[in-house]
Amino acid sequence: MAEPKFAPSILSADFARLAEAVIAVEKAGADWIHVDVMDGHFVPNLTFGPKMVADLRKATRLPLDVHLMIERPEEWVDRYADAGATYLTIHIEATRDVLGTLAAIRGRGVRPGLTLNPETAVDVVMPYLGSVDLALVMSVHPGFGGQTFIESALDKVRTIREALDEQKLAAELEVDGGVKPDNCARVVAAGATVLVAGSAVFEDPAGPPAALRKFRQALRR
Repeated sequence: MAEPKFAPSILSADFARLAEAVIAVEKAGADWIHVDVMDGHFVPNLTFGPKMVADLRKATRLPLDVHLMIERPEEWVDRYADAGATYLTIHIEATRDVLGTLAAIRGRGVRPGLTLNPETAVDVVMPYLGSVDLALVMSVHPGFGGQTFIESALDKVRTIREALDEQKLAAELEVDGGVKPDNCARVVAAGATVLVAGSAVFEDPAGPPAALRKFRQALRR
């Protein structure tokens, strides 16, 4: 399997210096930028809106991996598409019309993604794998950065990996939450192709470039 893509999560960056943080990780070799959108309702935290995504779009040429942790995501597709999202991932628990919302995202020229909370059985996302470009497994409870990796997420990754391979689907398989150099090799071995890391990148005392080097060195070992 090819080396995974790295998608640093700006949730853990200094909000007063986001453009600098994005530029730093882009120079350090990040592949995507992960943007956690939270509404204070679906999850108990409040973060970015469409304007922030639009401003980030001006600051980087990297794909913007926008994760909507919000209620009624179908009502926000157009605004995040207009803002410049490359991927737009919704929670299966947050909408009554999963297929319709995924189709609306794709209809705007954005790559649709689908994710589930740690408590949600992996079976519920399986019927939708053919409709997404990204399947996201949450390995923490969504809402806050810096949490500990939930080991049971690896079983979900393996299950989705097997289904994607069996159906010959090319969707990316992303893991978000508690991903660090000491566990990233196991996440990739389970089948992930994209690693989201926040605190492990932006809170590393040596800085984001050194943090990304640690991840790559861990994978090569």
